[in-house]
Amino acid sequence: MNNNLRLIINNTHNKSIDEKYFFEKNELKIILDLYAKMVSEGSWKDYGLNISSRQVGFSVFKNAAENALYKICKNFKPKNKNLKYLITDTNGKILKNSDNLSNLLKNTNWKKLSD
Repeated sequence: MNNNLRLIINNTHNKSIDEKYFFEKNELKIILDLYAKMVSEGSWKDYGLNISSRQVGFSVFKNAAENALYKICKNFKPKNKNLKYLITDTNGKILKNSDNLSNLLKNTNWKKLSD
């Protein structure tokens, strides 16, 4: 069992601390809406979450046994505002970045991203 994960429901105590180290509710909704669309198209099959004190990442997989195709990341302390949200490949190379998650995901052509 991973002791670093916590499920918090309607907890107003230390709200700013909890949101600081994870996706906010609206950010997670944007990502999960995209994930549902890509699963229904057959492009993505599985996902995983990576959480650290510097960044949270939503990794997407074509098959559960392979490496992640992409990782949608939120940096907590970006050096540049355009590095707040990133899309990286399997090797961690930044493919796209923005300061607005919704625009970043909406304006990404996922089929041509890795070309």
